[in-house]
Amino acid sequence: MSNPSEAEQGLTRRSESIASFDHQMTLLSRVQHALHSNPALVPLIVLVFSVIVFGALLGTKFFSSFAMTLILQQVAIVGIVGAAQSLVILTAGIDLSVGAIMVLSSVIMGQFTFRLGMPPAVAIACGLVVGTFIGFVNGWLIARVKLPPFIVTLGIWQIALATNFLYSGNETIRAQEIETQAPLLQFFGKSFTLGGAVFTYGVIFFIVLVLVLAYVLRHTAWGRHVYAVGDDPDAAALSGVNTKRILISVYMLSGLICAFAGWVLIGRIGSVSPTSGQSANIESITAVVIGGISLFGGRGSIMGMFFGALIVGVFSLGLRLMGADAQWTYLLIGALIIAAVAIDQWIRKVSA
Repeated sequence: MSNPSEAEQGLTRRSESIASFDHQMTLLSRVQHALHSNPALVPLIVLVFSVIVFGALLGTKFFSSFAMTLILQQVAIVGIVGAAQSLVILTAGIDLSVGAIMVLSSVIMGQFTFRLGMPPAVAIACGLVVGTFIGFVNGWLIARVKLPPFIVTLGIWQIALATNFLYSGNETIRAQEIETQAPLLQFFGKSFTLGGAVFTYGVIFFIVLVLVLAYVLRHTAWGRHVYAVGDDPDAAALSGVNTKRILISVYMLSGLICAFAGWVLIGRIGSVSPTSGQSANIESITAVVIGGISLFGGRGSIMGMFFGALIVGVFSLGLRLMGADAQWTYLLIGALIIAAVAIDQWIRKVSA
């Protein structure tokens, strides 16, 4: 048998070099693949780590049924609005009007009940319809007129906010009036005890909403189309997905969810105030980004947003119990936002 040629020997050495390189990259590839396949993994790890740290520092003061349920109550509204924001961001869009839709819907529910004399159930239905309609306007302008989501929702945010103050006359409907005349408006503020922990119906709605959306996005054709539109709208259209219809339906569902958040907001604060929930826009985006949902669309999960909202709640309560200045919360949350975006970029770069 003849000896191998120099070319064959060189090819062998190169193959061995490539094999050695692949072997060296195995751990990194596995980590990247795990994070790419399970976008909620990073926020879950951060959540568990933060709970352990604050638990070690505060002991039973933090590890109590009261503290745990208080975190859920604090993040319920942000989480519900965050669920609406998640749907939009999964399509590579953004909705700056979510907070304004929430507040306007709550004002309509209250004003229709007390100013127009409608039955509370009818007024609530009107608020839900208005929220859905505003979402439809957002979706139609973005999908049909081809306007940028940022510009459209920024404009709708201003319009909804102005309508809110003009219609309400900057008038707050007090909790005592609602409690005696229209208690249905405060439904999501009612609570019950389970195993020593106190849960409000608003918290239960938040958890159920997350579970339902997680199932829909993962196991239905509509959910797969949402991801497809966010990942590559042109490829989705070529494969038969009606991208315009998907976008409009996403913004309509987002508006409806925000309207429900308005109803939950009434239960949370007890009153109907046109000035409440002003920071919901930024807080919802914070929960989404920390939750590992990519701002470039097409990747992430509602469960990740759920963990992201809980992270914000854990940091806020933990630092408050430690007596730290509130600014430390903003500092740490800001660092988490930058880290979350950096991790997302790294995952996309390695995946390419």
